[in-house]
Amino acid sequence: MTDHTPGPAHPAEPTPRLLTIAEAALLLRTPVATLRYWRHLGTGPRSFRLGRRVVYRRDDLQSWIDACRHHGASTGP
Repeated sequence: MTDHTPGPAHPAEPTPRLLTIAEAALLLRTPVATLRYWRHLGTGPRSFRLGRRVVYRRDDLQSWIDACRHHGASTGP
């Protein structure tokens, strides 16, 4: 019998490292349009294109949130 309990190599719920703009908006609790606007202005969390999609690294989102908290800014350092 095979053991199917989640372990370090197989987490129960994998956390995606790359998030779509909609997923990033949910995480930040901000409208997608706001993220698009921040991207247009060059502010907001770091993002990049992967093919046709704009994606956000989860680590970059957390770093941006931390920077906003430390600087008291709403759109990043």
